[in-house]
Amino acid sequence: MSENDGTSEELEDITSQFRTESTSWSVESEFIKETSNSLEEACETHPRNDELGIHDDTSTSSPGNKSKRDEEQRKTLQFPETITVYDSLRLKSDIPQSPPLSITEMVAEYPAFTGFLSHETLETTSPQPSEENQKGLGLGSDNFTVSLKAKGLQEFPKDILKIKYVKYLYLDKNQIKSFKGADSGDLLGLEILSLQENGLSSLPPEIQLLHNLRILNVSHNQISHIPKEISQLGNIRQLFFNNNYIENFPSGLESLGNLEILSLAKNKLRHIPDTLSSFKNLKVLNLEYNQLTIFPKVLCFLPKLISLILTGNLISSLPKEIRELKNLEKLLLDHNKLTFLAVEIFQLFKMKELQLTDNKLEVISHKIENFKELIILILDKNLLKEIPEKISHCVMLECLSLSYNKLTGLPKNIYKLKNLRKLYVNRNNIVRIPDNISHLKNMFILEFSGNIITDVPIEVKNCKKITKVELSYNKIIYFPVGLCALDSLYYLNFNGNYISEIPVDISFSKQLLNLELNKNKLLIFSEHLCSLINLEYLDLGENQIRKIPPSISNMVSLHVLILCCNEFEAFPIEVCTLENLQVLDLSINQIQNIPSDICNLKRIQKLNISSNQFVYFPIELCQLQSLEELNISQINGRKLTRLPEELSNMTQLKRLDISNNAIREIPRNIGELRSLASLNACNNQISYLPPSFLCLNDLQQLNLSDFLIFGVQQFDYAMPKK
Repeated sequence: MSENDGTSEELEDITSQFRTESTSWSVESEFIKETSNSLEEACETHPRNDELGIHDDTSTSSPGNKSKRDEEQRKTLQFPETITVYDSLRLKSDIPQSPPLSITEMVAEYPAFTGFLSHETLETTSPQPSEENQKGLGLGSDNFTVSLKAKGLQEFPKDILKIKYVKYLYLDKNQIKSFKGADSGDLLGLEILSLQENGLSSLPPEIQLLHNLRILNVSHNQISHIPKEISQLGNIRQLFFNNNYIENFPSGLESLGNLEILSLAKNKLRHIPDTLSSFKNLKVLNLEYNQLTIFPKVLCFLPKLISLILTGNLISSLPKEIRELKNLEKLLLDHNKLTFLAVEIFQLFKMKELQLTDNKLEVISHKIENFKELIILILDKNLLKEIPEKISHCVMLECLSLSYNKLTGLPKNIYKLKNLRKLYVNRNNIVRIPDNISHLKNMFILEFSGNIITDVPIEVKNCKKITKVELSYNKIIYFPVGLCALDSLYYLNFNGNYISEIPVDISFSKQLLNLELNKNKLLIFSEHLCSLINLEYLDLGENQIRKIPPSISNMVSLHVLILCCNEFEAFPIEVCTLENLQVLDLSINQIQNIPSDICNLKRIQKLNISSNQFVYFPIELCQLQSLEELNISQINGRKLTRLPEELSNMTQLKRLDISNNAIREIPRNIGELRSLASLNACNNQISYLPPSFLCLNDLQQLNLSDFLIFGVQQFDYAMPKK
């Protein structure tokens, strides 16, 4: 089971309202497929699997999908890198920790952008080469996409253009500096051209020959100047100059009257000229991560602007003229210097998404009630002490994030936000979750970590759609039984509380995949937990547990078990019945030996038994042929003096940490660990490395002291003296 089971319906509901005439969007996301992550992809992975290096190899491809993909690749000349764009709304899993999205990531993840382009634009710029897409978009069957990414090209591939109907050309990650040699007639056929990561310092003057070009992407180069010849691109609809060194707004752009998307993210712009007002058809403008100190007033006179991204600048205030952006639906002003919001911003009645993370806002005006169509509101990392009651008038709101502020409570009528699906109030001073939260029937995610909450209202059981609850680092004493009645709950985090007992009601949480109770007051491993047959991740570290019940064998789905910092004096042999266990952490206990039954852990990949009381290296570990990472460092435990030669049996071992022991020598057959990539042996008494050490061809890191990391080729091993 995956997160996708609990959220696919949510995604479909949210994204459907944004879709317009076409279900495929422009190729802007085509250019940046490497950096885009759809939420649906993320939901296919267990929340901790990526962090712990656990991956499911099961393919989800169906024969039908394979057939369609094969057909699409046949239509793509020899180079099958054409992309499928995922339709998913940007719905954050943890906004405070997530960096702001770039325009390209945002486009890939936020289908509201499909509404930013006209139907005509969609028809004439779609990059999808498959027969099905061509038919649906009115393209001829002979339109081809050619991808020559990362082919080491130093010259423009002029012969490619001799092939009839080549219109979409991707030349990313090469060293092409000019179009010399290309026939001007051939260049006329191009409609889409991507030259990302070519080391360009400027655009070649031949750019003016591309009269039919509709989309140009020259992001991730070293361009500091845009030539005036770009003004000849009269049909251009989308321009991307992200991640360059442009200091002055390109002259000549003002004549590009058909331009709909302009992205100059991550450059060095300090000023926007008034000539920008000539962009009467501009719908999307991205100026994030530049050096703008004021909100350029000229932006307020772009009549068709729908999305404006100014994240990561130095803007301290908004002009009154902002009210003129009557069609604006998305405004991103994260990571600026705003201390207040001009009230005129609340006259933007079509606003659907407003992000203001990491500013210095102390107050939000009650006029926020004007945002009747607002869907996403992000106010993290500000100085807010309260949220106005009028927010209840934002009846379309689905995602509200208020983390890292100074809130002591939520608006009393928050229950009126009937469409709210995600509520993030982490790292505030909230004392109590309001009882009327039970009226939020569509809630999927509830996060209140890092507050001073003492209990959870029983009424939360009425929020039947909740899939994730985050309540770590509060003052909760009793496990909230109301949460146990949530049939869809798959993630529950109570780390850093004062819970001492697990209720029998936990048995009803059959869909629970992730349960975290680290750093609580548990004295026993409750048998009630053993009924959670679908649980994959269990963290009971930093408690006072001494033993494990035999019924843990019922937890057949458990992949990760964290039992560090408890009071185990012997290795809990009951754990050896968990045949699907992949990660086990028993560090910082008082364990003296390992039972032979550990060989039953056929799928174990990571084992941490550091800081225990082993007299000798547990030779039983050498039976674990699936083990990839072993940590037996003894910072606070009994020091080991030698390693057994049987260690070489662990042929899959990639990372070995034997630091902070009293080991004098490395086994002579260490070279048989052919998969070993990292060896940490610092703070030991090792004086030489055996000759077989040079057989460790995959070794990337060797640490033999508390401050030096040697490259293997630089280390001169010494033979022991006779």
